[in-house]
Amino acid sequence: MKRSNKVIISCAITGSIHTPSMSPNLPVTADQIAEQAIGAAEAGAAILHLHARQEGTGKPTQDIAEYAKFLPRIRDSSNAIINITTGAGLGMTMDQRLAAANHFKPEIASMNMGSFNFNISGAAKRGGFEREWERPYLEMTTDFILSNTFAQIERGVTELSELGTRFEFECYDVGHLYNLAHFADRGMIKPPFFVQSIFGILGGIGPDPENLMHMKATADRLFGSDYYLSILAAGRHQFPFVTMGAILGGHVRVGLEDNLYLGRGELAPSNAAAVEKIKRILAELSLVPATPDEAREMLDTKGFANVGF
Repeated sequence: MKRSNKVIISCAITGSIHTPSMSPNLPVTADQIAEQAIGAAEAGAAILHLHARQEGTGKPTQDIAEYAKFLPRIRDSSNAIINITTGAGLGMTMDQRLAAANHFKPEIASMNMGSFNFNISGAAKRGGFEREWERPYLEMTTDFILSNTFAQIERGVTELSELGTRFEFECYDVGHLYNLAHFADRGMIKPPFFVQSIFGILGGIGPDPENLMHMKATADRLFGSDYYLSILAAGRHQFPFVTMGAILGGHVRVGLEDNLYLGRGELAPSNAAAVEKIKRILAELSLVPATPDEAREMLDTKGFANVGF
């Protein structure tokens, strides 16, 4: 992979996995998303990975009107790179999933690189849900496939590439790296590739350190020095895995989308707190976080002035 003397910190602010009842600190209103995104950027995140939530219910949505409530506020208060999801909420159509990125033309959009069983039903056992949609949303994933067919991926990379948007390629298993190589071989995507390797979602590759080494070795074979490796892991695996990734020369993703806790039994009070923790860890390893502009140069994005919001 490409080597850098700076580590890109991505912060995933709210996501579509955790439901509002799981933590009072999960941002679900537009004001909360904006405030926590700005706080994460101030803490040192170079990239902000953003989802939207439905006003009133906190349910994941790709409604352009909901994004419009917080994107300009983040733009006006932060220099961070905005990364809009195309994974979106579970069960959405591709039209829904691509709507926000197509409309707002961000510097970066996420792109899932393969279909797989995506099971988060175990979270339904916790109880204490305050909104009627939460438990069914989690339980339905025992019979759910997160669909990312070759046709869907081709549509996403084609439409967004025409807008100058670059990608965070989300790879939940080894086969997803080969899918990415397929599109690279066809010339549909251009390096450097920003590969987000994901561990710990039931249905994807497991949270074992050996798997991180295997994903890196596979990506090295497929992409040589044409890619940057970033790491995220679900739940309690987050900080050990991203630390291991950083030691290997990779980049890191933290945030309440991936993990609601700062430590054992300690809910993270904010996304900024997660960014501050990984910054402390990086400092102990003599690693320096990249600024947003340094990340722009590394990832060859189109720049803050060329987005659509």
